[in-house]
Amino acid sequence: MTLKVGDHLPDATFMVMSAEGPKPMTTAEFFKGKKVALFAVPGAYTPTCHKSHMPGFVERAAELKAKGFDMIACTAANDIFVLTQWAKDTGASEKMTMLADGSADFAKKAGLDIDLTARGMGVRSKRYAMAVEDGIVKILNVEDAPPQHDKSSAATLCSMVDRSL
Repeated sequence: MTLKVGDHLPDATFMVMSAEGPKPMTTAEFFKGKKVALFAVPGAYTPTCHKSHMPGFVERAAELKAKGFDMIACTAANDIFVLTQWAKDTGASEKMTMLADGSADFAKKAGLDIDLTARGMGVRSKRYAMAVEDGIVKILNVEDAPPQHDKSSAATLCSMVDRSL
């Protein structure tokens, strides 16, 4: 089953970086009572993710917050150490929370996984952006193929928030 607008996020556990080091955080814990701009990338440091997708969310972080988002979060099927370093390298660490989905458990449960084994990357997350309120999907923009990032861009999400939330 693929997640759609109006659905509750599936129960899954991410790894996040805390002051004490990596710690698990469930979807219920992270999204409860918050409006979150969540975007997913197939992999940290991969060309489109690193050069186009992430920078858009870094550049528009203040705009997303001004539109009422309590948090911005990025998820990928990478470990939390890779995502933490990637956030530092892209200027995202003070602007968003990195949600490591190392085994693509969340992506699979949401029906938003993609098998990139033939490219040597294993099972990853599709590229998407969503607006989530209190764990319920309000906007969901999923790309048709990994190199594309227009539907899931920060600019597109910002323009849709004006119209639908």
